[in-house]
Amino acid sequence: MVADREGSGRRRPARVGVYIGCGALLLTGCASMPDSGDLRGVESTPRQDSQVRVFALPPREDAPPAEIVQGFLEALTSDDAQYETARKYLTASARKTWDPYRSTTVLADGPNPESEHSGNREGDDSSYTLSGGKVATVDEQHAYAPDAGSYRTTVHLTLQKDTKQWRIDALPQGVVMGNSDFQRNYVSVNKYYFASNVPAGSGGPLGTVADPVYVRNKVDPMTEMVRSLLKGPTRWLDPVVTSSFPSDTELKKGVTSLSPDDSNRVTVPLNKKADRVGETQCNKMATQLLFTLQDLTPTGVDEVELQRSNGSQLCVVTESRAETVASHGTANHPEYEYFIDAKQRLVRLPSGNSDNQPEPVPGALGVGDKKLRSAAVSRTEDSAAGVSADGSSLYVGSLVSGASLGDAVLHSQGAKTGDRLTTPSWDGQGDLWVADRDPKNPRLLLLEKGAGTPLAVTAPGIDGRVQAVRVAADGVRIALIVQKDGKSSLQIGRIQRDTETGGRPLVSILELRSAAPQLEEVTAMSWAGDSRLVVVGRESGGVQQMRYVQVDGSTPVGTAPSALTGVKEVAASEDERLPLVAHSEEDGIVRLSSGEQWQKVVRDGKAPVYPG
Repeated sequence: MVADREGSGRRRPARVGVYIGCGALLLTGCASMPDSGDLRGVESTPRQDSQVRVFALPPREDAPPAEIVQGFLEALTSDDAQYETARKYLTASARKTWDPYRSTTVLADGPNPESEHSGNREGDDSSYTLSGGKVATVDEQHAYAPDAGSYRTTVHLTLQKDTKQWRIDALPQGVVMGNSDFQRNYVSVNKYYFASNVPAGSGGPLGTVADPVYVRNKVDPMTEMVRSLLKGPTRWLDPVVTSSFPSDTELKKGVTSLSPDDSNRVTVPLNKKADRVGETQCNKMATQLLFTLQDLTPTGVDEVELQRSNGSQLCVVTESRAETVASHGTANHPEYEYFIDAKQRLVRLPSGNSDNQPEPVPGALGVGDKKLRSAAVSRTEDSAAGVSADGSSLYVGSLVSGASLGDAVLHSQGAKTGDRLTTPSWDGQGDLWVADRDPKNPRLLLLEKGAGTPLAVTAPGIDGRVQAVRVAADGVRIALIVQKDGKSSLQIGRIQRDTETGGRPLVSILELRSAAPQLEEVTAMSWAGDSRLVVVGRESGGVQQMRYVQVDGSTPVGTAPSALTGVKEVAASEDERLPLVAHSEEDGIVRLSSGEQWQKVVRDGKAPVYPG
């Protein structure tokens, strides 16, 4: 929007917000554009009530070029479903060629228009340059990607001969807006697909993988998410996931909007491509939809019904049924949270319960004969891996009373303790990951089922030394802290497994991307949801802070964890209902539950972890 500035002259409202609730209609003028004078930057709209819908005004009669450009940019940030008002600022030919769904460019402060003063002698054309600093781009698949480059493009206007009105006749594809307008207009939602590159399970629930995308949050996001899910995963995730929907499955022709009924059931009519699927496949399809739609309504979605093209029922899946078909983060509820105590043993506490005292884990890792500095517990909580106090050796033991501990499964030759093994991490298939930071032989390693000869994982995109490793529960995404030239960044990579005939798999980490580009130094991190991580770090010239980030590099809406001094390590669960656990230099092991402040657990402890 254009804010009132000193000396800016008279303004008039450019948009109207409509809120319907308790029988009241609330109208809010939230932007303005000039009647005359210079064109001002299109600043982002301040935060508003989430129920307020914002609509643009069409161009007024005899509006000058500056006002046309201003009004068009304002219309791009409205809640107009088909951008019908924005199209009124274009010529007929431009309306036919402009595709607002091609991409969304997000700028720090909104586009700044400047007149090029290059009109012809007749004075019937005009050009404006739009500029700004990029924050991100959302592509046609709704995938978000951070972008720190500069934005500069041109819009051209012409004075139409028949109407004598100024209209835009040449413009870039897609839409552009400021960051706060983007946060008001769009919401991040996870689509769900099935992991395709992990070993076959034992008949249990399938593993799902979250694929976060951004959709307009007041323009029928449920229908848009169904369409997006049916079109398939985003390009980055596509090589390692699969969808249960037959190719070219779409919503039945004529279906324009989906919403839950009074019993929180969503009915989804499909086209003929899905008419002949069997019950098992249909249950998988409906499960993908149910997981995808659950967070789009205040009360959630309890059931999904799929229909054939003739209107007959294909299948119905309830929430409880979906959990037997596939699992995702909130279904994996850890029994305990773990850390290393003052005796350098692995100990545990019931998850989410701060009243109990920590107890040593069953088995050799809880006895204290092997002094530990860090550990990782398998997601089934029946075994654990511990790194020796000097960081040189990795042990794996059973969490069963009386279980003994064998020889180390891995050694590092690093000369210094900081140049040896990282804290390990278990994936959802029971494989163990760890990095060796030895400068002479840096390696990322995988131990199948936590045993045997380690597999060397190839990671051609890593530019620096791996300082920390955390594998997502789905087994297809990995988070790494990578250090280079005194800086450390959070990188997300895609895990690809290629099985040789009769041999061991070839495991690679591909297409690494930054998940916290604004942080110059990342010192600790943990998965904190299906597509979210909690990160400890600092911006350039800033102080240490803890925040949530999305795997695509965006910042999720919501409150960051409250401040905590001297954080060394942090642990979170993919089940977002469980508290954060951290190791603070000042307070030891501390815990943060939703809506509360940090609480001390024990003074002497370090290296907290949840299973994983």
